[in-house]
Amino acid sequence: MLVVDKLSISLGSFSIKNVSFQIPNGKYGVLMGRSGSGKTTILESICGLRKIDSGSLFIDGNDVTKLRPADRHIGFVPQDGVLFSTMKIFDQITFGCILRGYTKNDAKIRALQLSKDLGIEHLLDRNPYGLSGGEIQRVALARALASKPRLVCMDEPLSSLDEDSRESVCKLIKHLHSKEKLTVLHITHSHVEAELMGDIKFKLSDGKVIPIT
Repeated sequence: MLVVDKLSISLGSFSIKNVSFQIPNGKYGVLMGRSGSGKTTILESICGLRKIDSGSLFIDGNDVTKLRPADRHIGFVPQDGVLFSTMKIFDQITFGCILRGYTKNDAKIRALQLSKDLGIEHLLDRNPYGLSGGEIQRVALARALASKPRLVCMDEPLSSLDEDSRESVCKLIKHLHSKEKLTVLHITHSHVEAELMGDIKFKLSDGKVIPIT
């Protein structure tokens, strides 16, 4: 379960104050809002990539507010995938597993399982150069899920994809959400995407997060 409690963040003249919301275990939460409203800022704060002014963050009942990003056990899918340019796809997927103490064999088994689920087995020996947008997003998903995180945060994961790739990646995300019982926070500005993907939906407007029923 993700609990965001009275979160406040300042970036120059821009600020978000006293933001609170919850996503229960196993639910797919979508946070909507126009460009520049602060959606990504909230996501990065949850992941530990952005300093907060005040407030608390809990994952599965544990206070992670002051923990380093690596210690929060969050899978992060940045906008446009953003893969390591010189690292083979297999190594990108196993990287998080190794950091979290997996043996090389267990990391390999996990990478092969995810690559099969995501249809990227044929890419494992390649570097990212020349991959399509859909392939990049599949690899980014595999990398985020590899160490079996308690929470998966995705920043506009479908925004750069063409229509065919978007539909395919949507289905894969929903399949993995169900199969792995993931708790997800998905950032988007698309109402259609929110309706398609979200179990729970929120809107960020004027610095406040409002539930959408």
